[in-house]
Amino acid sequence: MAIRPLGAADEERWRSLWAGYNTSYGAEVPEVVTRTTWRRLLDPASTMFCLVAETNGFVAGFANCVLHDGTWTSTASCYLEDLFVEEGSRRRGIATLLMDRLLGETARQGWSRFYWHTLATNPARSLYDRYASADAYVRYRISARRAAALGSREG
Repeated sequence: MAIRPLGAADEERWRSLWAGYNTSYGAEVPEVVTRTTWRRLLDPASTMFCLVAETNGFVAGFANCVLHDGTWTSTASCYLEDLFVEEGSRRRGIATLLMDRLLGETARQGWSRFYWHTLATNPARSLYDRYASADAYVRYRISARRAAALGSREG
């Protein structure tokens, strides 16, 4: 099993995995967003990157990440936005290899932290709990549509 950066030749396989990932969350991601995400993941100037897990020429999983600055640190943080292994390849240590590689990159690059969010009901929590304990933070999200509605109350 090799963990390597995403390449242009991986598009068809990444899209298939991406579709599976979104289906697992019951999400419908518009094609324009998928195209934009793909472009960003390959763009060396982007703060986004992707690692893939490949065995015998077959890409079985991915980790999509975002590097960002923060107000409480002097170096970038790595946010694991999406981690997915196709159903037929699960329970073979692929997600662990992806996580371990990202932890190694965190140390090598000197990032201030590596973190992620997940659903409380995600079965992958058994993996995540081996790395860290969930914290007490509560996440709030507001869509652009809702922000516009709330913003219209500005005085």
